[in-house]
Amino acid sequence: MSRTAGTGDAAVGIGDDEAALLVGHGSRREASNEAVRDLAVGLEDRLDLPTDVAFLELAEPSIPDAIAGLAHSTSRLTLVPLSLFAAGHVKNDLPLAVQRARSEHPDVRLHAGAHLGIHPAILDLLDDRAAAVEAELGVDRSTDDVAVVVCARGSSDPDSNADVHKLSRLLYEGRSFSRVEAAFIGVTEPLLDAALHDVAKARPDAVVVLPYMLGDGVLTGRIREGAAAFDADYPYVDAAAGDPLGTDPRLLDVLSDRWQEARTDSVDMSCDTCKYKVELDGYEADEGGARAMLRALTHQQAHEDREDVADEPHAHDAPGAHLAVCTNRTCAADGSPTVLETLRQAARDADADLHVTRSSCFDQCGDGPIVAQYPDGVWYGGCDTADADRIVSAVERDRIVSDLVHQTL
Repeated sequence: MSRTAGTGDAAVGIGDDEAALLVGHGSRREASNEAVRDLAVGLEDRLDLPTDVAFLELAEPSIPDAIAGLAHSTSRLTLVPLSLFAAGHVKNDLPLAVQRARSEHPDVRLHAGAHLGIHPAILDLLDDRAAAVEAELGVDRSTDDVAVVVCARGSSDPDSNADVHKLSRLLYEGRSFSRVEAAFIGVTEPLLDAALHDVAKARPDAVVVLPYMLGDGVLTGRIREGAAAFDADYPYVDAAAGDPLGTDPRLLDVLSDRWQEARTDSVDMSCDTCKYKVELDGYEADEGGARAMLRALTHQQAHEDREDVADEPHAHDAPGAHLAVCTNRTCAADGSPTVLETLRQAARDADADLHVTRSSCFDQCGDGPIVAQYPDGVWYGGCDTADADRIVSAVERDRIVSDLVHQTL
C-alpha cells in the first residue's frame, strides 16, 4: 500500500516505511530546540508521514544518531533543513552527513532537501509581521510613508547575503511601502544601525524593522535594541521591530515543498553563484570540492564537544586535531576500515588530543586509503595499518609524515 506525492510532472509513491527528518541548527536555548520539534509535529501532520528531528550542533540528537534511530524501520528517508538560506551548513555539513549515512546505512534511500529560501509563503508571513508593527505604531502604509528594513543574521557566504536583498526587493514589489532595505546584525554590511540611519534621511513617518530569523534569541534581542535606539535618536520617525518567523504554520508550506523536491531528486541549488563551485572575487580560497569538504569537517570538529559556554555560543573544548578516514567503496576495498580502527587504537594508546572518524569519498579514488588531517589541511594517501602510530605521533608533535603526504590544502 502506498500514497502518491506529486512535484510538477513527477509522482512518487509514498511507502508505508518512509520517513522525514527535520534538521535544525541546534541551540543551547531549549526553547529554540523545542520550536524545531513543534514544527516537526506540524510537518508530520501535513505530510501524513513519521517526522523526527535532528540538529547540526549544540543539541541532540545529531544527524547520524537520528538517522541510525530511523534506519531499522525506514527504507526511504528525506532530510529537510530548517535553514533560512544556503550557506555552509546546507552546502557542506548536511551533504557530508548524508554521504556518511549512505555508506553506513546502504539499505536506506536518503535524500537531502534545500533550505527554506525565498518562497511566497515567507513573503506573506513577513507582510503580516510588518502589518503588526504598523498597528503597534498607529500608521497605515496606504496613507503614511512606511519604510521597512529586513534584518538578517549576516553570513560569510555571498549567496546567503544576496538572497536577503532579493527577499527585501520581493517584499517591496506590489506593496505600498515607500522602500524596503536589507540589513544585517553582524558579519557583513550594511549593518542595521547604518541602514536605519540611511533610511532616516528620507524622513519617513515610520520604520518597520523585521528580524529575518526563526527563533527569538540573542540576535533578535539586538535587533529590537537597535530599533529602540533608533526610535529614541530620531523623534520625527516612529520605529519598532517585529517578531521573528517563529513556528508560523506557513513555514510548513515551505517545508513540505522542500520535502517534495528532495524526495523526487529535483532540488535546485544556486551553483552558479556558489563560492564552493565557482571562483568569486574575494572568495577565491573557498573554491573547490576538496576545500569545501575540509571546511565542513573543520567546522564539525569545532562542535564535537558541546560544553556550555554562556557568553560564546561557538566556543567549544574541541580536540586539538582530527583525522578523517575515507571508507567509501574504493578505499574500503584497499583496507581503510582496518586503518580507521588502527588509528583509533593508536590514539587511545597515546592518550592523544585527537578525534578519529570515518568519512565519505574525498574524490581521490585509487590513491587510498586516504586519511585527512585537519585543521592542518594535510591529506595522506596509500596509508596502511603500519602507518597509524607514525601519523598519531606526528599529530602529537605538530608534524606531518612527509612520505605519506598526498596533497595539502
